[in-house]
Amino acid sequence: MAGDAGFRRYFRILGQPSIIAVDSPPDKEKNQAYISVALAFQRHGIRTPKIFAVDFANGFFLLEDFGLRLLQPELSGENPPAEVAARYSQAEQTLMDIQRVDPQPDVFPAYDRRDLQTEMDLFGEWFVGQLLGISLDAAEQQMLQQLYQDLLGSAADQPQVVVHKDFHSRNLMLLEDSSLGVIDFQDAVVGPVTYDLVSLLKDCYLHLPDDQVVQRALAYKQYLEASNLLSNATDQEFLCSFDKMGLQRHIKVLGIFARLYLRDGKAGYLNDLPLVIRYTLEAAQRYSQTQAFYHWFIERIEPLLSDHPWYREWRTATEAGRDPNADGAESL
Repeated sequence: MAGDAGFRRYFRILGQPSIIAVDSPPDKEKNQAYISVALAFQRHGIRTPKIFAVDFANGFFLLEDFGLRLLQPELSGENPPAEVAARYSQAEQTLMDIQRVDPQPDVFPAYDRRDLQTEMDLFGEWFVGQLLGISLDAAEQQMLQQLYQDLLGSAADQPQVVVHKDFHSRNLMLLEDSSLGVIDFQDAVVGPVTYDLVSLLKDCYLHLPDDQVVQRALAYKQYLEASNLLSNATDQEFLCSFDKMGLQRHIKVLGIFARLYLRDGKAGYLNDLPLVIRYTLEAAQRYSQTQAFYHWFIERIEPLLSDHPWYREWRTATEAGRDPNADGAESL
């Protein structure tokens, strides 16, 4: 089967029913975490593949086959708006179930400032330095660190819940009974309450119009308040936290997609960069603390982008239009 951006390989074993055999090298993948998170999610009624057999020593699993139906095509603008809205609501309900999971520290490590900082550092190293060939001077490095400190503070100020950490349309699957299955959850952590929501509504592979993003985000805020997972936040404060969390994530993703191409030879992710740039700059443009980064990007980075064959005008980027199974999806 088509793999993902990690070192795992997948094989479908035909039978009644078919099952998935996974070769997941134990020195490169989080196999114990995969099993622990799967069991924790299943105890809370979240559909993850049933585990039939595990060989930790060799990194082999036998798992339930969830089929081939990713959520991504169901969210396309080519589908009736009511059906798209219903699928987003279904995904949001699954996310709410995840956020209610008991945040056991032996299963879900803390997603702390060091982790968030390390992720954002990938932007300067891989996207700016390696992909675009730019050497940052001291003033530029200071500007980025000031931005990062603001984003880290925003993340730390949010309620902390269980976070899937890559909750988007390629890691959600529609099952035969029309329920939603969750995959690629081995990196789950305890982190900011808006992280998975922004991963879904500002999907790196699929664009949702901004007015719908705001509408859905604020509706989800009401769910959080009703579930006692959020309190004392105005709509504007919540949207600011949501946008800044997305800015952290998308700055990181720019670095990761560049690394996937340069280090791992996965060129398909370059086609997804324009949409990620759009998310990054739209969020950075909105807030006084992030506008210096926006103006720097427009003046220093944007003029160089047109030299690259993967680049499309970021202001109108929606999706890459490539086969979503071509490279799988990176754990972001």
